[in-house]
Amino acid sequence: MQFANQSGEPNQQTSPYLRAALIDSLFETSAPMLTGLVFGAGAAAMTALKTGETLIWACVALLVFAGVVRAFVLQRYHARKSTPTVEEAALWKRRHQIGAMIQAAALGIWCSATLLVSNDALAHMICLSVTTGILALGAGRAYGRQWIFQLQAALIFGPTVIALALRGTPYYMAMSVVCAAFLVAVLQISANLHRIFMQALVAREREAALAGQFDAALNNMPHGLCMFRADGRLAVMNHRFAEIMNLSDKLLQGGASAHDIVSACVASGAISAASASLILQEVEDSRATDIITADPDFSKNRSLSWTFQPMADGGTVMLVEDITERKDAEARISHLARYDELTELPNRVNFRDEIGHLLAAQQGAEQLSALLFVDLDQFKQVNDTLGHPCGDQLLCAVAARLREMLRPEDFVARFGGDEFVVFQQNIQSADDAAGLARRIVDRLSERYKIDNHLVEIGASVGIAVSSRGVSADTLLKNADMALYRAKADGRGTFCFFREEMAQIVESRRILELDLRKALANEEFELFFQPLVNLKSGRISTCEALIRWNHPVRGTVSPTDIIPIAEDMGLIVDLGRWILRKACMECMKWPDAVSVAVNFSPQQFHQRDVLSEVRYALEVSGLPANRLEIEITESSLLRNTQLTHDVLSQLHSLGVRISLDDFGTGYSSLSYLHNFPLQKVKIDRSFLEGIDSDRPLTLLRGVARLSADLGMSVVVEGIETNEQLELISADGAVTEAQGYLFSPPVPAVRVRQLLNASHGRRMPDDQLIAVSSRSIA
Repeated sequence: MQFANQSGEPNQQTSPYLRAALIDSLFETSAPMLTGLVFGAGAAAMTALKTGETLIWACVALLVFAGVVRAFVLQRYHARKSTPTVEEAALWKRRHQIGAMIQAAALGIWCSATLLVSNDALAHMICLSVTTGILALGAGRAYGRQWIFQLQAALIFGPTVIALALRGTPYYMAMSVVCAAFLVAVLQISANLHRIFMQALVAREREAALAGQFDAALNNMPHGLCMFRADGRLAVMNHRFAEIMNLSDKLLQGGASAHDIVSACVASGAISAASASLILQEVEDSRATDIITADPDFSKNRSLSWTFQPMADGGTVMLVEDITERKDAEARISHLARYDELTELPNRVNFRDEIGHLLAAQQGAEQLSALLFVDLDQFKQVNDTLGHPCGDQLLCAVAARLREMLRPEDFVARFGGDEFVVFQQNIQSADDAAGLARRIVDRLSERYKIDNHLVEIGASVGIAVSSRGVSADTLLKNADMALYRAKADGRGTFCFFREEMAQIVESRRILELDLRKALANEEFELFFQPLVNLKSGRISTCEALIRWNHPVRGTVSPTDIIPIAEDMGLIVDLGRWILRKACMECMKWPDAVSVAVNFSPQQFHQRDVLSEVRYALEVSGLPANRLEIEITESSLLRNTQLTHDVLSQLHSLGVRISLDDFGTGYSSLSYLHNFPLQKVKIDRSFLEGIDSDRPLTLLRGVARLSADLGMSVVVEGIETNEQLELISADGAVTEAQGYLFSPPVPAVRVRQLLNASHGRRMPDDQLIAVSSRSIA
């Protein structure tokens, strides 16, 4: 930053502080200025009396006038009560400049006139000595405005140098040179003084700016600060410290001892006497450490964090921060990390830690405990029908009922979703756990009133009784396995863990690992079961059924593969493999024969199901009309509009859609009307008691209705000729499938069946014989 130009005139960037200081320098040394005024006028009067020259008397009058004016301006400047503004400073500068120029001109005229009009050596000596002295005085006091002093010097000594030269004598000529050299020296001295003055002003302003910044930073920092010198006296205290400690601003001035400051903090009620002793000890020890103090008034729940840092030259810096909000936030975060926000019950992490401690405390003691894993039945239906807010209220009601049933020493937690866990301590036998489980099932099954809705749910409970040395993880795992068994037994009940459950779970785990490996290595094989057209007697379609050739278990059926694949999330990859293999195999069959592929709900509702079907047809070259996709009712229940759109797009490709296992679920007739279906497969359960009127009438009614809607009708599970005759009597059933015709057979065998079926028309008994031979 530039502060002033070479003449000492401030630039536009000069701060108000510098402008004021430069103006003040013109008036601050009043004694030398007044001395020069008095001696100048007096000396001029002496030379006027000595010489009697009128011109010199005129100079005397001018000097007296200049002195009066400058003295008046000086008195007015010192009488002001405030720092001058920029405009006022400019006015004072002009006033000083006018007086200084009048005085300088009068001195120069007086000295030169005395030298030129008089030959009196004494008068010459007086005017030269006084003028030289006044010039020297000006150099020492007019350094603040360099250009003003330069003009003064020129007006004072310039005419004198010229007058000496005009005298013409060698003596006066020499004096003229000496005076000129003196003028140059005085100007140089004034310039040096001006530079030193400006450097001092700039340094002072910078120090003031730094001090202001330090003060602003000190008093705006979030921490309270006290700095104590090596003698224990206060050096610095910021306003934040006084605010936190409720101290008087008088203590901010410094000088008080550490004991005085801490005692004032105790007196204000900010800290306790015990905390004060600890703080004083840390200040005296002068070591880096941190402590936390609590407010003496516990209702305020205020916490202060103190940091002590020793300084290199002795003394201590003490920082204090109000950490009440931070501690409250940390406590809230800790609570959220260990407690369920909805029900306020301990969560999984908290429960796991607590029962770990409880079990560790029971080691070696003859105490029996039980862990009950509780799962709500039909909770998902509540969420789906009434919405999640109602579901949340229901969970809170369940938590309240569980609390009511437990003893003070028992422990309950929510594991997430609709799962709760109860740890029952100090029981006499497993019957106590069974009694609690029975009460839990009964109590949680009672009706709830949620937002004017009456809600009914159930509960299933798995129980694991602790044994010596059992860990929390093992107990949780055992209770979970028992819960799985309770739900498999029909829900709304409880079940104790037994060792064989662990064996079943381990067996399933190994099976899952083997299944994942088998999918990667393609250890599967497709079998095919024919569907026979009852009018032509020929095989019209073959249903693809997966088999797993396990190296140890042998051939594993779909009933064992599909549920595990669905649980593991592998059903989509497995279904993709089945679809592509089935399409490629169908290309080896007669053109009139189609292949049917089952789609699980997970597979059917994947996002790229259309792309997968298109890709399988493209890779195999199979025409779309030779592919049938079999879906179940559960596929139609989910996202009805999306399901309808997908089925319509598949139908537009030419793929045929078949509704499998019709009659096992809701069997809603609206499915037959609302969805683009081409085939209905009636479940084998319709064949039970078909020799009586009622079941047969029901089967024929469903078949006739489907046929009237333009759909093919297939009956599954045909095993006897009598069943075949009954279902085909009225002509509504178009196709049949079952062991009467052929069980599922490998691809090579089904080709033999297809060649025999489509080479010539065969009676049913011959077709059965061919099927038997293909299997043998």
